[in-house]
Amino acid sequence: MEERLKQILQFIYKEQASDLHLIPGSFPIMRKDGDLYPLAQFDIFTSDDTEKILFSLINEEKKKRLLKYKDIDFSFSLDEKTRFRVNIYLQVQGWAGAFRFIPNEIKSIEELNLPPILNEFMQRRQGFILIVGPAGTGKSTTLASMIDTINHQRQAHIITIEEPIEYLFTPDKAVISQREIPTHSPHWHRALKAALREDPDVIMIGELRDPESISIALTAAETGHLVLGTLHTNSASQTIDRIVDVLPENQKNQARLQLASTLIGIVSQRLVPRIKGGRVPACEVLIANNAVRNLIRENKIYQIDSVIDTSLAEGMISLERSLVNLVHLGEISLEKAIEFSLNPTKLKYLLEE
Repeated sequence: MEERLKQILQFIYKEQASDLHLIPGSFPIMRKDGDLYPLAQFDIFTSDDTEKILFSLINEEKKKRLLKYKDIDFSFSLDEKTRFRVNIYLQVQGWAGAFRFIPNEIKSIEELNLPPILNEFMQRRQGFILIVGPAGTGKSTTLASMIDTINHQRQAHIITIEEPIEYLFTPDKAVISQREIPTHSPHWHRALKAALREDPDVIMIGELRDPESISIALTAAETGHLVLGTLHTNSASQTIDRIVDVLPENQKNQARLQLASTLIGIVSQRLVPRIKGGRVPACEVLIANNAVRNLIRENKIYQIDSVIDTSLAEGMISLERSLVNLVHLGEISLEKAIEFSLNPTKLKYLLEE
C-alpha cells in the first residue's frame, strides 16, 4: 500500500470517522458524525495519484473486474485494529475511492443503543428479519451485532453472504461460514441457493438485491431457517411493498403469503448526530403480529403505519416517536429530529403530546 494512503487511513481511525473519500482534484474528504470535512493537511489528489494509490490495493483479478465493470467492492485490513470496506469507481475526473471504516470490535445490541426487541428476535429459530434504511445508517453494524448475539448464545451453523465481507466473526458457541461475492461464489442468488444445502441454521444476507435472491430468502425462512437481511428502503411498509413489487406478477401472491407466515420483524434505522457528539440510532420497529400478517396477506400495506402507531405496548415504535424520545432524553436537537423525520408534521404533533 502507498505510504500516503496509510497515513490518511490512520488519521481516519484516530479521528473515529466513518468514511474517507479520495476524489481527483480534491483534498481527501473525511465523513465524521454524518458531516464531510476536507483534510487540507494532506495534498490534493490528482487523477494519476488516485489511480496509482487505489490500484495498489487490488490484485490482477480484481483489476480486470474493475476495468470491465468500472467499479468494485472489497475489504482489507490496514492492521489488526483497522479494517475498511472499499468501493473504487470511475467518474468524470478519473478513478475515485470510498472507504468505510469497519470497527474491529462487534458491539452488543445494548452498546449500540438498539431496540431491546432485537434480543427477542434472536431467540427465534425460524423466520425472516430485515434491517433497512438508506446507505450509511449502520445496517451492517446492526446485523453483525445480531449475528454475534446468536454466536455467543447457542450452537448454530451461521452462513453469511456478503459483498464484501465486512465484520469478521470469531466463532464462540456457533460455527460460522463467511462467503464473499464474487470471491467465494459468482452471484448472490447462487450463494443463497447453495446455502440451503450447507446445513445452515442462520443465514445472513448482506443485501437483498434481486428477485431471485428475495424469492430464495423467503423459501429459506419458510423451511426452517432464521434469515436476516438488509434492504435500502425508508420504512417497514415500504420494505414490504419493495419485496413484493420486485417479483414477477405470477409470484406476488405467493410472496405475500410467504412473507405473512415468515416475517418476524423489520427495523428501519437512521444514525442521528448527538448534541454531545457522535451519533445515535433512531429506529422504527415493526413486529409481525396477527394484525400485520393479515394486512400483508390482504395487500393492505398502507394500513401498517397505523398498526405501528397503536402497538407501542407490544414493542412497536414509529420513526417519529423514536426521534421524539431522543429529543426528550436530550440526545438530539429538535432541528436534527425534523431533518431525519419522514413526517415532520406528525413529529411536531407527538412533541406536543
